[in-house]
This record gives sequence, structure tokens and C-alpha cells, in this order.
Amino acid sequence: MSSLPHAVVDSTTMLRRNLRRTLRYPVAAAATIGIPLVLLLLFVGVFGDTMGAGLVGASGGRDDYLDYITPGILLISVAGAAQGAAISIAMDMTEGIINRFRTMAITRASVLTGHALGNLIQTLVALVVVVGVALLLGFDPSAMAIEWLAVIGLLTLTSLAVIWLAIALGQVSRNVEAASNLPLPLILLPFLGSGFVPTDGLPAGMDWFAEHQPFTPIMETIRGLLLGSAIGSDGIIAVAWSVGILVVGYLWAKRLYERDPAP
Repeated sequence: MSSLPHAVVDSTTMLRRNLRRTLRYPVAAAATIGIPLVLLLLFVGVFGDTMGAGLVGASGGRDDYLDYITPGILLISVAGAAQGAAISIAMDMTEGIINRFRTMAITRASVLTGHALGNLIQTLVALVVVVGVALLLGFDPSAMAIEWLAVIGLLTLTSLAVIWLAIALGQVSRNVEAASNLPLPLILLPFLGSGFVPTDGLPAGMDWFAEHQPFTPIMETIRGLLLGSAIGSDGIIAVAWSVGILVVGYLWAKRLYERDPAP
């Protein structure tokens, strides 16, 4: 069994490999940034005045809706990164490089860790770009340094959870096309939660789902931290969901990777 220093070195090597592949094939990374930006510009620029008028306690303008929608767009960025993670690991599985890694004197976990860290870096870059564009459009958070640190911590935790789940989904996929489709429901969760409209404005039945799905408390926590509104129990629920998904995704991905390859 490799020691911890060997595991760190091997994971760093795999991280460097995945970052280099991102530079060679930047389409997935560009989509992780581009799709949330398009949605941000579309909903704020086209629907902002109308949607802002429906927010309770707001003055009914585009700026109010921009403040409301930004946490949802951030979660779409996180969910979009899952597709890239699933595709990346599926490419390795279908091209046979994973079988080669199994025979090499490297820490087994380092292969998956390299994928996870590489996709985490891409996700964090996408989040920084989205926040930057939102600020240019007029996003006006009231958060102090401690609130920003809490937001960064929660987004990082949620990103890791989603990425590890996507790595598992990529391994169970028979091909790259299937791997690109399996994480798509994650992108829909902000739409089916409080990402774009308050949950109490959703139809009966859908509002129950929106209240109890994992992304809603995460978005509400981020919204509360950035805008100074009450968080209540959403913070604890958001962390619990993220940790739960992270543990399940990591253990599932690790078990799939350690199984014997098909003959």
C-alpha cells in the first residue's frame, strides 16, 4: 500500500494530467462557464423586470431579480461541471487507460482524486466568472468577509459532492454519450427549486418537491449569506445534503473503480 506522500504525489500527477487535457479540449470547460452566463443574461436582461415584480418584499425591478437569481445560476454552474466530470472519467474508461493505470505502481485513489480536483478547479473558475459578470450587471450583495468565506466553503463542498457523484455516474456509463446525459437532471434542480422563483409560487406538488430537494436549501443559504436575509435551518440542511452526497458519491465511485475490469 502506498504511503500518504506517494498518494499526494500520484494525485498531483493525475491532477496535472487532467488540467492539461482540459487545455487541449476546452469545449467542456467553456460550456461550464458559458451556459450559466447565457442563462444569467437571458433571465435578467429579458425577464428581469417581469420576474422582479413578482418577488415579495422587492421593489419590482431587474436589479432585485438579479440579486435573487444569482445563487441559482451559481448552482447551475456547479451542476454543469458534473457533466464534464462524468464525460472525463467515461473517456478514460472507454479508451482503456484506466486498465493501464490499474497495472501501474500508483495509488489507485489518485486517479479518481485527480479527476475530482481537476473538475473542482474548473468549477471554481466558472463560479468566479459568473459572480464577476453578475457584479458587472449590478449584483449588490451585502455580505461581509465572513459571509463570503462561508459561501465559498459551501460552494466548494457542494461542488465536490456533485463531482464525486458524477465520477461514479461516468463509470457506470457504457459510453461517453451516456455519461454526458446521466448528470443532466442535476442541472434541472435549480429550476425545480428556489433558483428562479420562490417555491411558494410553484404549482401544488411541485412546491413540495422544490422545498425538499437538495439544491433549494443550498441556494437559500447562499442567498441569505450574500443578501443578509435569514437562513434559519437551511444552513444545516444544506451542509447535511452536501456531505451526504459527497460520502455516497465518493464511496460509490471508489467501489466502481476498484472492481475487477470486464474481460
